[in-house]
Amino acid sequence: MEQERARLDFNNIFYGWWIVIAGFCISFYVGSIIFYGFTAFFEPLVREFGWSYAQVSFAASFRGIEMSILAPVAGFLVDRFGSRLMILCGVIIVGMGLIFLSWTQSLWMFYLGYILVGFGGGGCSSVVLVKCIASWFHRDIGKATGIMTSGFGASGLMLPMIVWLIDAYGWRAAMVVMGVGMFIIGIPLSMLVRNTPESCGLHPDGREPEHVRNPVQAFSSQGEKWRVLLRSTLKHPVFIGLAVSEMIRMTAAAAVFTHIMPYLSSLDYSRATAGLIAGSISVLSIAGRFGLGWLADLFNKRLILAATYGLTSLGLLALCYVDTRWFLFLFLGLFSIGYGGSMVLRAALLRESFGRDSFGRLFGLILGAAAIGGLIGPALAGMVFDASKNYLFAWLGLSISTAFAAILMWLVPSKNLSSSHP
Repeated sequence: MEQERARLDFNNIFYGWWIVIAGFCISFYVGSIIFYGFTAFFEPLVREFGWSYAQVSFAASFRGIEMSILAPVAGFLVDRFGSRLMILCGVIIVGMGLIFLSWTQSLWMFYLGYILVGFGGGGCSSVVLVKCIASWFHRDIGKATGIMTSGFGASGLMLPMIVWLIDAYGWRAAMVVMGVGMFIIGIPLSMLVRNTPESCGLHPDGREPEHVRNPVQAFSSQGEKWRVLLRSTLKHPVFIGLAVSEMIRMTAAAAVFTHIMPYLSSLDYSRATAGLIAGSISVLSIAGRFGLGWLADLFNKRLILAATYGLTSLGLLALCYVDTRWFLFLFLGLFSIGYGGSMVLRAALLRESFGRDSFGRLFGLILGAAAIGGLIGPALAGMVFDASKNYLFAWLGLSISTAFAAILMWLVPSKNLSSSHP
């Protein structure tokens, strides 16, 4: 154990930070090919197969199945088997799913491929990576999660490259290249992951452990470690408010990321420009992920999270008027920072409120609730466009609903975060 500890704590850098870097790289690639890159395939698929916007959008909804079905399951599995094995399996499935998608000849094959990619993505992103970071950090959870999830934000840098790859070689070749890249990048990075610091003779944050009472944790008379009371947690106002708010926020986010390029094309933006703008959203979200993640370690996480929902709502309102350039910049600033901050704050608030012992299970349930919105958002926006040939009503409705999420999170009683369990 001491040899393992010495080997991992090399150069006086806490090994948890190396895991953060590995998570950043994995999330960078997975985010670009699964989430942000989908919008680049939208129009080529419509042209080749003649599918409606709603039909193509349903693939993004099926991609959300990995969150709604697998995320809660992945939460239990990662608590049981650890992050390393889950990440490795997820990487392999994603790579296979992308190659399968390159063979698409019908709508059902397209849906099946995205379901496969979605299930693989559930194993090497979101709940699994965040669970691993939550196991290695306590005091620095906001900063560590902010850095790791910034990989998802930076993945927008690959969107112009994906657009070029599709335009130059076709969408099928692009799928194969991305699938092989998943194997080359993901498998070695998964080998760097260690499940917990204790398994390596270390402690969270690289510091000696401190036992802090949590509102929904109990300590046995025999001196066993703190454990989460799942039944109490599911009834806790913070958990309920977070689940509902994330469901609403994800409805808006999934709709935007799926439809942003066809929406901009309908406003006479060129495909290259639309791709650059779509990629800029995720890149600019890094400011929210890292900056608000840092603030989360200093101030009330719940109130900062509520503010991120408010910024997202204002950004969606600005999206209605992006045919005027300064509204475009307003949208990019507000929506991107709000979206990025919420990705970090949801995990940080959950870790602060309920500890880490069952963090994977709880975060999986939160992502499952969010995925309900992920299932609804893309299809809803697609149906609105098919019916009206305009996205305006979709963006207005999503702006109003996200404002409600901000109010809901703001009203969650703060005293529940500091009161002790009897």
